[in-house]
Amino acid sequence: MIKLEALRVFVTVAEIGNIKDAADTIGRTASAVSMTLKQLEDDIGGPLFQTDRKNALTALGNLMLDLGREQLRSFDKSIGTLRAFAHNRLGRLSIASVPSIATSVLPPILERFLKERPQVQVELFDMDSEQVRRMVESGAADVGIAGNSRSGGAIEFTPLFRDRFRLLCHPESEICGLRTPIRWTDLDGTKLIRNGASDRIDTSTYRDLTELSMLTVYNVTSLIALVKAGLGYTVLPSLSLDQQQDGLRVFDLEDAAASREVGIVERRDVPPSPVAAAFRAIALREISEAITGRNIS
Repeated sequence: MIKLEALRVFVTVAEIGNIKDAADTIGRTASAVSMTLKQLEDDIGGPLFQTDRKNALTALGNLMLDLGREQLRSFDKSIGTLRAFAHNRLGRLSIASVPSIATSVLPPILERFLKERPQVQVELFDMDSEQVRRMVESGAADVGIAGNSRSGGAIEFTPLFRDRFRLLCHPESEICGLRTPIRWTDLDGTKLIRNGASDRIDTSTYRDLTELSMLTVYNVTSLIALVKAGLGYTVLPSLSLDQQQDGLRVFDLEDAAASREVGIVERRDVPPSPVAAAFRAIALREISEAITGRNIS
């Protein structure tokens, strides 16, 4: 069997034209190089050099040089690819995130992440927290960023920050005349538009309001449009309201428990790829830093 290292020795000698300089180049003794070439010729079944000086190739040697260079290039490229993958410079990354993080927090983080890894392919899905969990659980996403959901199973949740809910309503709504912060009992008789995020609020008085709601909207853009149209008010995490306040009023809620815990969602039973592990480390550090200073808690 021809060893790759023997092939590399032959190509080096053939390109340099003598054993001594080739031996110095590859860090071996001249006698070791000579023995390697002799073994290679025995394995191939014919002479590769015209003379013992090793400065001229036979027809077999020229063919061996062409094929050897090709094999070494292919091997070196494959090893480079493996090393790039192992050092999170190559691969694919699928991220599932709640929209508020995907639109206002992730863009600059992903920009820096990809600047250092131009060969990494990234897919970003924005969806509600339960869908994020399902994508990670099924393996469709490598990592998720979402609100804390049901515990257990194959999913592990690592908290990043807490995000207070706030009330969003039309400027002509009767809610605008209420004192702030607004209590749930102040909203009796008003029209609540439910959404996937606010359905996680576990307060009995808020649950009473949801039972009377006739509208549930899961897409934030559509939700804002309905509030602007005067069909009712809604309750959203503060981060979701960063760029959604034009033409609307936002009020604080008295209920301190009306908040969500946002964190990283990942499989506990499957080790992450090098790229996913690198993104997770950056997300743990930079998402919390990006949130610091925002009025969300």
